[in-house]
Amino acid sequence: MYLEVIRIKNFRRLVDVRIDLDRDISIFVGANNSGKTSVAQAMHFFVSGVRDRAAFHDISACRWNDIDDFGDGNAGAALPVLSLDLWFAVGQADLHRVVDLLPSLDWQGSRVGVRIEFAPRNESGTLAHFNERRERARENAGENMEYVAPLRSLREFLEGEFKKEYEFKYFVLDQTQFDDDLDPNQGYEPQELFRDQGRAGKDIVNSLIKIDFLHAQRHLSDSEGGSRAQELSKHLSRFYQRNLQRYGDDYNAVMALADSESNFNQHLKRVFSNTLQRLALLGYPGLSNPRLMIKSALNPATVMSSHDGAHVHYALNDEGLTLPDRYSGLGFKNLIYMVVELLDLHAQWLGQEDKCPPLHLAFIEEPEAHLHVQLQQVFVKKVLEILTAEGEAADGFHTQLALTTHSPHILYERGFRPIRYFRREGIGAQQATQVLNLSKFYRDSPTQRRDFLDRYLKLSHCDIFFADAAILVEGNVERLLLPQMIANSAPALQSCYLCTLEIGGAHAHVFRPFIEFLGIATLIITDLDSVSGHGEADQGHEEGGGAQSVCMPETPGAITSNQVLAQWLPEKTEIDELLAAVAEEKCVQANHFGLGGVRVTYPCTVKLSYGDEEIRRAGRTFEVAFALDNLSFTQHSANTDLRLCVHEPGGGLDQLAQRLHEKVHSSNFKKTDFALALLAKNPDSWNVPEYIAEGLRWLESTLDIATNEGDQPEGGGQ
Repeated sequence: MYLEVIRIKNFRRLVDVRIDLDRDISIFVGANNSGKTSVAQAMHFFVSGVRDRAAFHDISACRWNDIDDFGDGNAGAALPVLSLDLWFAVGQADLHRVVDLLPSLDWQGSRVGVRIEFAPRNESGTLAHFNERRERARENAGENMEYVAPLRSLREFLEGEFKKEYEFKYFVLDQTQFDDDLDPNQGYEPQELFRDQGRAGKDIVNSLIKIDFLHAQRHLSDSEGGSRAQELSKHLSRFYQRNLQRYGDDYNAVMALADSESNFNQHLKRVFSNTLQRLALLGYPGLSNPRLMIKSALNPATVMSSHDGAHVHYALNDEGLTLPDRYSGLGFKNLIYMVVELLDLHAQWLGQEDKCPPLHLAFIEEPEAHLHVQLQQVFVKKVLEILTAEGEAADGFHTQLALTTHSPHILYERGFRPIRYFRREGIGAQQATQVLNLSKFYRDSPTQRRDFLDRYLKLSHCDIFFADAAILVEGNVERLLLPQMIANSAPALQSCYLCTLEIGGAHAHVFRPFIEFLGIATLIITDLDSVSGHGEADQGHEEGGGAQSVCMPETPGAITSNQVLAQWLPEKTEIDELLAAVAEEKCVQANHFGLGGVRVTYPCTVKLSYGDEEIRRAGRTFEVAFALDNLSFTQHSANTDLRLCVHEPGGGLDQLAQRLHEKVHSSNFKKTDFALALLAKNPDSWNVPEYIAEGLRWLESTLDIATNEGDQPEGGGQ
C-alpha cells in the first residue's frame, strides 16, 4: 500500500494540481516560487486537521474575486473551497486498513480515495455574519461621512474570521466516478464521512498515513549557543572550574567518575549501535571514512554542564584516538544530522504500536543545503537503505520520500523518472502552477530518443528544470561567448536564470518533444550549415564528403544539413528559403502565460561595404557570420590573433567573403582559440552578430522581464 496520487485545489498557487507520487522517492523540481514547498505545507495542513493552522491568504489569489462576487450577491458565485484528494494504491492484504474508504460493498478496484476539504460551514450564515458586522460598523460611524467602515467587502471580513467560518470536511471518493486523469464525472457528489458512522474522518486519515518534515533551515554550525537552562548549566560549570584546583587531589571522586564514564560509554555503544551502523552505509567519503562513535565526557570540568555531557567523536584509529565532532566539517555534520533526524522520525512512526499507520511520508526540503556535491549524491543514494527497517515490507508498512530540490546533482543520481516538474503559470493574482510527471513523458517517448535525452541531460544539464528559459547553442564557441553577447545586446536577461545547452544542429531537434513538454521558453542559436548536392539532407552533421559537401550559402541549389532547420523550425531545407524566412516562420508563439515560446535564429544575409563596393552575404557558421558583421574589426592588424584576418590589398569583397569561408572551414582553424581570443578583447569594440542579437531580444521580450519584475506578490510560496 502506498500513496499514489494527490490532488490539491485552491491552496496558494496550487489552484488545481495533480501530483503522481513514486512508490519510493519523488523529487519536486522547478524554479523559485513554483509551489514545491506549498505541497508539503498543504499536506500538513489537511492531514493534521488543525484549524488553527489556517490563514486566509492560503486561498489561491485567483479565487479572491469569487469571495467578493458572493458577498455582492452575484448569480452563480460561491465561496472557494480548499481541498486535498488522497488516492491510495491498495492490494488485497491492505483491504482491512481501508474498509472505511470503500465506496460500496462490491468494490473491485485497486485504488481508494479520500477528499479533505476546508470549506465554509454555512455560506448563507457567513454572509449574514458579514452583513451584520458591516451594519454595526456603519451605525458606529454615525454622522461622520469621512469615516470608512473597516469591512468594505466579504473578503476583508474573512481575513479576520476565516478560521471561524470554515471547517474540515471528509469524503469517500469512488474511482469509478472519475476518468483516467482523476477528474470527476459531471454531477458527481462524493459521500461525506460523518462522525456518527464510526470514526471521524480525521481519525481515518491519520490511521493510514503519517507525514513528517525535515526543513532546509537546520541552523547547524560550530558556534555555541543555547537556551536559558543551558546558560544556568554554564554558570554552574564555570563555578566548578574556578574551584577545580581545590579538589584536584580527591582521587576517590576522580576514580568514581572514571568508572562511571567507562560504564556509560558501554551503554552508549549498545544504544547507538544500530544507528551508527546505518550511518556507516553512507560510505562517505570513501575508504578513509572516519568511524563514528559516541563517548561520554564525565570529567570534573564538564560534569555540571548537561549539554556537554556526551559528544559525537570521530575515531582516528583502532587504538582509541578520537576527535570531538566540532573538528569535522559542517557538510558532514549536516549529513549526519539529516540522517539522524530521519531515523528519529522513522522510529517515532514505527513506535506507535497499535496506532501505527501503514504509510510514512517524509518531506525533505532542499537536502542540498550545506552539502557539497558528493554529499548530496551520497545522501539521496543511501537514504532509503538507511530508513528501511527489517521486516517493514512484510508487515505492510511502507516509507515514501518527497524531496524538494534545486540541485542538478541529486537529479543526476536518481535519474528523471521520479521528477515532478513544477511549472509556473500566470503572474500577479492569476499565478498558478502545473505539475508535470517526467515518468509519463519517458513512457510516451520512443526508446532511442528517450535514452539519448536521459543520458545527455544526466551528464550535462540537469539545471534546465530550475531555469526561466533555455538557450540551445551550436557548440562551444557560442557557449563561451554567450554571457558577453547577452550583456551587449539583451542585458535584462542577466537577471534571469538561463540554462545553456550545447547541442549541434544534428541533434538539437531531438529536444523538441522535451522542450514542448516542459513548456519552457527556448531560443535555438544554430548555423545555416549549407551543403551542395541534391536530394534530402544528410541526417549527420558532417563538414563534407559524399554527395553533399560544404559550400557557401550563396551557392545555387544549396540546402542545409541542419536538422533543426529541416525538422523543427522553420521546417525548410533550401538555403534560399531559409534566408528569405520571416520572423513568424522562425518561432512558435508563447501562450497567454508566456509559456511554450520557441525561436530559432541562424545567420542571415548582411550588407558588406568597402569603398564604392557593396555586396550581400550570409555566413555558413557563427565564426563567418561574426566576421561579416565585424568586418573592420576582424581585418584590423591588431586583431590577427582571432585568425580571421584574410583581406589582401586590391582584393574585392567577394574574394574576402570567399577567403573567410575557406579559412574558417579549414582544418587549421581552431574555433575555441578564436572564442578565447575574442574574450580577451574589449567587448565594446565588436558587435554581436545580428541574428544572435535578434534572437536574444526575442527571448527578452518573451520573458517580459521589465514588465513582470516585481509583479510576484510576496509569500506566493514554493
